[in-house]
Amino acid sequence: MHPLVAALRAALARAADPEQAPTMQAYMKSALPFRGVPQPVRARILRECLAAAPPPTADVLARVVDALWDGAEFREERYLATALCAHRSLARLPDADWLPRYRHWIVSGAWWDHVDEIANRLVGPLLRADPGRVVPVMRRWATDPDPWLRRASIICQLMAKEATDTALLGEAIEASLKDEDFFLRKGIGWALRQHARTDPLWVREFVDAHPDLSPLSRREALKHL
Repeated sequence: MHPLVAALRAALARAADPEQAPTMQAYMKSALPFRGVPQPVRARILRECLAAAPPPTADVLARVVDALWDGAEFREERYLATALCAHRSLARLPDADWLPRYRHWIVSGAWWDHVDEIANRLVGPLLRADPGRVVPVMRRWATDPDPWLRRASIICQLMAKEATDTALLGEAIEASLKDEDFFLRKGIGWALRQHARTDPLWVREFVDAHPDLSPLSRREALKHL
């Protein structure tokens, strides 16, 4: 076991709150148990453990996050895996070669807390940094049978603002337009509502051109227009 993995797990164990853990597990409908460690405490644990360890290389980071994700006994270990990849001192290390890893996390995580974090904080920055390699992958995810991959392709540009690839956004939405899955419909509305902050005309025209948008997606898209 890499020392950073051991340090993070030990810190989670010390911060555990057995009274809160069942409530957190029930809220997330999680098969994995929780330690009961909230996000602010996890952020502190991550900061302190990184400060005490040598700066990891890309290869070391990959080994650490794989161990945390695939070997997780508690859900917070997976939260730390994604937080490590997005940490300001490490975010430069993952590149488009990490997309298969993120795909695995989305499919195996298969719930909104994991998927939304991965899509926005990990996949989104890669898309903006290397669209030539990432856009084709997002197009494949948009038509994948797995609904969580499709959600990720739809919401991965929430923070892109003026850099939003509207052609990709439109394709990703259209691929799931008739799907009745709540999280897909909510994701479509969320992506459109967020882009409306930057380009309200594009969003209104897109909504008008797609009368088969679900009422939920339409309502969310036009919420602030």
